[in-house]
Amino acid sequence: MTTISAGAEPAGVRHVKRPTPLRESVYEALTEMIIDGTLERGRHLVEVELAGLLGVSRQPVREALQRLNNEGWVDLRPGFGAMVHVPAEDEVDQLLAARAALESESARLAARHATKDDVAKLRDLCKVGTAYQEAGDIDSTVRTNGELHSLITQMSGNRFLVDFAAQVDRRVRWYYTPVAPVRGAASWREHNRLVKAISEGDEDKSAQIMREHTEHTRKAYHDLQAASEPIETPDEAAPRRRRRTVN
Repeated sequence: MTTISAGAEPAGVRHVKRPTPLRESVYEALTEMIIDGTLERGRHLVEVELAGLLGVSRQPVREALQRLNNEGWVDLRPGFGAMVHVPAEDEVDQLLAARAALESESARLAARHATKDDVAKLRDLCKVGTAYQEAGDIDSTVRTNGELHSLITQMSGNRFLVDFAAQVDRRVRWYYTPVAPVRGAASWREHNRLVKAISEGDEDKSAQIMREHTEHTRKAYHDLQAASEPIETPDEAAPRRRRRTVN
């Protein structure tokens, strides 16, 4: 009979170490650079430049760009290369509509299940986020905003809501980063109102405030995009009109 000494592994058992593949690390790095604006929307992405920036060869960069294209972060254009995706207006609306549905339900359930410790953590995050916002630290403001929303979702006690919300979190951060300075103090006042409703166990009010909060972010995003669009002068517009009439 075969015996196994203390601490020995049973026959056939092998522990395989799985270091993170380089392409995965490159993918994560590029994704975060897109989210925080280091790689701005519409930017032409050159493999050799990215490889030099990250200190890797071009192959994992090429693989990461293909994955980013599949997930909608990057557009690959034949004959031109890769470009950081520029979201269309309907993309933002669709994402934030999904987020509003998920998070309003999360807020409603959070109000039902919240403990004193949960509420204390939410209030602490509101204080930290407000301080970052007042200091003009946008990256930290966006990160703290995400932590607060994530905690509310976790407080719902619904693991499917947690999973679904996690899937859209990165994309929401990407859209939210440009509007964080615009939303400013108003966003954190809304957070404080939300936390108060949750602390009082008011499920309907919590859901309503969360839905309105998301709608304000959606409107701020569109207002910012409209304000940043170039305005054509008559001299610039006329040649284009003439060209369209020539066949």
